[in-house]
Amino acid sequence: MAKIFEQESRTFSEYLLVPNLTTEKNTPDQVDLSAPIAKYRKGQEESRLKINIPLVSAVMQAVSDDGMAIALARSGGMSFVFQSQSVESQCEMIRKVKKYKAGIVISDSNLTPDNTMEEVVELRERTNHGTFPVTENGKSDGKLLGIVTSRDYRVTRMDPKTKVSEFMTPFEKLIVAREGTTLKEANDIIWDHKLNQLPIVDENDCLVGLVFRKDYEFHKANPLELLDSDKRLIVGAGINTRDYEERVPALVEAGADALCLDSSDGFSVWQSRALEWIKKNYPNVIVGAGNVVDAEGFQYLANAGADFIKIGIGGGSICITREQKGIGCGQASAVLAVAKARDEYFEKTGVYIPLCSDGGIVHDYHMTLALAMGADFIMLGRYFARFDESPTRKLVVNGAYVKEYWGEGSNRARNWQRYDDGGKGGKMAFEEGVDSYVPYAGKLKDNLDSSLAKMKATMCSCGSSSIPELQEKARLVVVSSTSIVEGGAHDVITKNNDTTIR
Repeated sequence: MAKIFEQESRTFSEYLLVPNLTTEKNTPDQVDLSAPIAKYRKGQEESRLKINIPLVSAVMQAVSDDGMAIALARSGGMSFVFQSQSVESQCEMIRKVKKYKAGIVISDSNLTPDNTMEEVVELRERTNHGTFPVTENGKSDGKLLGIVTSRDYRVTRMDPKTKVSEFMTPFEKLIVAREGTTLKEANDIIWDHKLNQLPIVDENDCLVGLVFRKDYEFHKANPLELLDSDKRLIVGAGINTRDYEERVPALVEAGADALCLDSSDGFSVWQSRALEWIKKNYPNVIVGAGNVVDAEGFQYLANAGADFIKIGIGGGSICITREQKGIGCGQASAVLAVAKARDEYFEKTGVYIPLCSDGGIVHDYHMTLALAMGADFIMLGRYFARFDESPTRKLVVNGAYVKEYWGEGSNRARNWQRYDDGGKGGKMAFEEGVDSYVPYAGKLKDNLDSSLAKMKATMCSCGSSSIPELQEKARLVVVSSTSIVEGGAHDVITKNNDTTIR
């Protein structure tokens, strides 16, 4: 007969953290939110890849494109670019992220002297860029002839047909640096000459790239920016169990820093075979697997070679896997069960496999609960879909700004590879996700700063200054329905006013 687990299937909303002693060491400015991505021998070495904040964006069309990947990496997190697209387009997104921040940015918006002002305006509107190198052949590596910025032309006073050669700042009036100039030297030149950008050219005056003042200022204001050894932003990519032999080599060549097998149910022979192939052909590539909800699922993927393992089935806000198939587990219970299995695996083998909690986050404090229960980092979809940087449209619905958000198992996405049952042909027989809206929330960084401030405050209340310390010291209590009501505002008439602290 069927085995029935004694433990109930619980959600994050059914738990609270009980405070511990807070000491002088437990202040928000001393909290370290870094987290490992790849498995390692804990106590003997460091993980090959760590993120500076424990948040990654979901492998979803409505969340993780190159724009989201750039914004999140610049704030210390990491995106896994969605895989339900062609190999070529996914790799192009990866390349855009990798070249965005290398200290020296390769220009992707260039002009020739024969372009017109109206073409400059059109290019500015299309790319949202304000600086355009003018090269002999209009390519990013052509001979630099000048630069056009918004200060070089006025739309209201000039003929739209005016050629770029007539109003650009010519090469002889530019301050440039030669190839080989370090980023520090380039930034010194920018500051000394009060420049907004500095072109880097080779010995033949061909353009190598640009260094921007705003990038320097942003990095100084965002010390957690997630960069690789070449000062490029770090980005991950989703993969599936169907075309990995074609997709993985292309993604590795494009520069992806980590891969993630994305499936609603990762406890399958298909994931094991994909992991085996990747580890045989690309042994140094970091690849995670999932999703699972129990010890057996964790053990299976750990033995197959997964570098990190994702937890969660049916807990996402747009996911209907549980009601469609009747499989899954409450996210809190799943994290606790898999974390226990991971700790036992570590005691036995000495290898620590990071865990990613995927789904079930409703309130900001749920993130800290997931970490306390044993997750090393958290994958979020709905949370990031609300921001300017997500790839979906911002609309007005019933008088309120919203952004579109749909599941990979919806008819809109039709990501059958994620829900593949191994049968021939590959198709979706029914939906496991919905098409929806989420309230528009503004810029990523503003919201992220607020969420991380809450996370740090909660950790300090628990006497912890790092995620491992939180996991060691955390004390949890199950809450009743009555205590949930007590925990919010009650027995008062709340004012609808500005709650921002001034």
